Amino acid sequence: MSQQVVPPTNSTDQTIVCYAPTMITTNGIWQGDNPLDYSLPLFILQLTLVVVTTRILVFALKPLRQPRVISEILGGIILGPSVLGRSSKFAETVFPLRSVMVLETMANVGLLYFLFLVGVEMDIGVIKRTGKQALAIAVSGMILPFFIGVGFAFVLHQSTEFVRLSTFILFLGVALSVTAFPVLARILAELKLLNTEIGKIAMSSALINDMCAWVLLAFAIALAENDAMSLASVWVILSSGAFVVFCVYVVRPLISWIIRRTPEGEAISEFSICLILTGVMISGFITDAIGTHSVFGAFVFGLVIPNGPLGVTLIERLEDFVSGLLLPLFFAISGLKTDVSAINGVTTWILLFVVIVLACAGKIAGTLLVSIYYKMPFYEGLTLGLLMNTKGLVEMIVLNVGKDQKVLDDKSFAIMVIVAVVMTSIIGPIVTNIYKPGRKSVSYKRRTIQRTKPEGEFRIMVCVHTPRNVPTIINLLEASYPTKKSPICTYVLHLVELTGRASAMLIVHNTRKTGRPALNRTQAQSDHIINAFENFEQHAGFVSVNPLTAISPYSTMHEDICSVAEDKRVALIIIPFHKQQTVDGGMEPTNPAFRTINQNVLANAPCSIGILVDRGLSGSTRLAANQVAHHVAVLFFGGADDREALAYAWRMSEHPGINLTVMRFLPGEHAFDTTGSARRNPSARREILSVETNDDREQQLDEEYLNEFRSRTTNDSSIIYTERVVNHGEETVAAIRSIDVIHDLFIVGRGQGISPLTAGLTDWSECPELGAIGDLLASSDFAATYSVLVIQQYVGIDALGDAMIGTPDSPTHQQPEQLDLGNRRPPPPGHAAFQPQP
Repeated sequence: MSQQVVPPTNSTDQTIVCYAPTMITTNGIWQGDNPLDYSLPLFILQLTLVVVTTRILVFALKPLRQPRVISEILGGIILGPSVLGRSSKFAETVFPLRSVMVLETMANVGLLYFLFLVGVEMDIGVIKRTGKQALAIAVSGMILPFFIGVGFAFVLHQSTEFVRLSTFILFLGVALSVTAFPVLARILAELKLLNTEIGKIAMSSALINDMCAWVLLAFAIALAENDAMSLASVWVILSSGAFVVFCVYVVRPLISWIIRRTPEGEAISEFSICLILTGVMISGFITDAIGTHSVFGAFVFGLVIPNGPLGVTLIERLEDFVSGLLLPLFFAISGLKTDVSAINGVTTWILLFVVIVLACAGKIAGTLLVSIYYKMPFYEGLTLGLLMNTKGLVEMIVLNVGKDQKVLDDKSFAIMVIVAVVMTSIIGPIVTNIYKPGRKSVSYKRRTIQRTKPEGEFRIMVCVHTPRNVPTIINLLEASYPTKKSPICTYVLHLVELTGRASAMLIVHNTRKTGRPALNRTQAQSDHIINAFENFEQHAGFVSVNPLTAISPYSTMHEDICSVAEDKRVALIIIPFHKQQTVDGGMEPTNPAFRTINQNVLANAPCSIGILVDRGLSGSTRLAANQVAHHVAVLFFGGADDREALAYAWRMSEHPGINLTVMRFLPGEHAFDTTGSARRNPSARREILSVETNDDREQQLDEEYLNEFRSRTTNDSSIIYTERVVNHGEETVAAIRSIDVIHDLFIVGRGQGISPLTAGLTDWSECPELGAIGDLLASSDFAATYSVLVIQQYVGIDALGDAMIGTPDSPTHQQPEQLDLGNRRPPPPGHAAFQPQP
């Protein structure tokens, strides 16, 4: 290895590094070799350092709601000359000059494939369909910052005399005016704004902005590579145009032909995938040879790939490796090139501050003007302006190309990187504080099945994770007996986990009913789910279906579920149990996160909730009217939850195809001994006391409700009512096991507190959130063919009101209107207060 220093003609060309091509892998430390003198071990160490640093930062910045890009750039800055690199020993050992070439090459390969994926995921059709509003916001949000960039260029240009002013202007203008689409999508989803009107406008505008930025970037590069605006620049622009035309009219039909040759339902062949991945490299090579950046070719190549199974396959094969391992390298390199100490002197820092303020203000002002023109509220316009300030990948590419082409010196580069980091990082916290969507304080009375009018609309919200949940839920809805007098309004909420992928976001963005193929697996699933429910809506009478999608991290998914339930004024939420039935009849967990969601919803739901343990429920639409389709059993132990379970089953029993068995369990004379012994147990004493104070009132309500149920259904041969006297948990289990196997649905209340009838059952319960009886029926020991619906009644009503209401709103039991005022318990945390209706 030799190193030679050349007389300084230009500060950046001071060092020429020669390296021996044989020094790639080491002979081993036992031979006396230092692994860090060889390029491969050194590269592996650098990659590990970059990934570990960015991951630690991602974790540390999560509470501050920072996007991943911020962690990746900061990781680079920490490893670079600004922090750790200040120690020359660290810089020479871990990031020596000779290693930069390998590092940059790999980072650019990662960038190439990442932009190919961005192209595959981006739907040009969306741009065609966006309204004038989004277009106007995108354009106005680019023009003002662009001019601010131009002004800033004049100020900075004096120190960088060797660059032509026009090129410098173009680079700074593009860098300040772009909006990062993937970063914005992530921020919107975390702030729960994706499904809102403002979120949709922001996404559409960012898409248009992104496309404009690419065109401008291609121009900027074409101009940067030539000292004078000569014929060469014109050739660069013309040949880039020719490349785009070639991709659209030659490459796209070829790929469509490959897709058509693949039989439906089969995977795309390995050969085709390999061909396309090679095509990415070739496109990059061609555009680099033409004179634009190689990523431009990869991006255009990605854009021409038709949406559908091929796009899904490519994204699934590449995304984790590219965006998890290689892309952080690119951002880290941007950080490694950033030397914060280059920004010296008070005037430069003031200049930096002015640029940040002006660039933000330019975007906000441009967006605000348009939003006011379209009569949007001021706060929404301000929020949109802030959201359009997200920076990310495109800006980093612009800055890196600028630095490589010597358009930006170290100082300008460092200033611009810090501008990008600051602008993107302040958005999340500011928007959270400014934009409080006008959550109308929703007040509605019918928060339980028991209080829903028999001749009124019955509103249910069903949550679905995968298409597997759909058939049983549809059959359950159909069994809920929608009629002309009491139609069922169903809200179908597809729950999608928010990952770092842009692909999960686009599901919101694709307008339905276009007959277009799905963009990815999540959307394909969503389409299947929605189609199944819409099909049900067409074939069943008096049912309306409204599909919705909730995209958020599993940890906050319950907030989405509860707020949708409240906005839509539903009386019952049905959510799938976190275990599914295996082939041999046992139960296995699908995803542990589903259990947490269920527990959180149970704690915060603004209405009644049912957890559905799905063991299949055959459809009844296909049977003749006189055939019995379902045998439903209700196990009644007493309490609000059991009354709610009975209310739902009572509604079902009106269906001509449903037989209902209600089994009431009564404590025998020895039952209270169990409770007595429990009372002597100090740990259980408090719970028993609280149960006993409410006991008389609950028993009175149970008696009233059951008497009404029996008096109304005495002549109905499809309803059987039985009572069983049991003394303790074992007898209860034996009684449940003795019930006929013909039942295919059990509806039970979740039940809280200790009851002598279930004593001992809770000691070994696997899922306490289902209550003692629900857990027993859902356990693998009861490997049976019936589904179970465990219901918890919403109890946000004060004791007095509940005691006087007690029964459904029937002509004989019309509740006093004034009761509904002022006797509500405070709502669960995180929810709008329920105002009494005037």
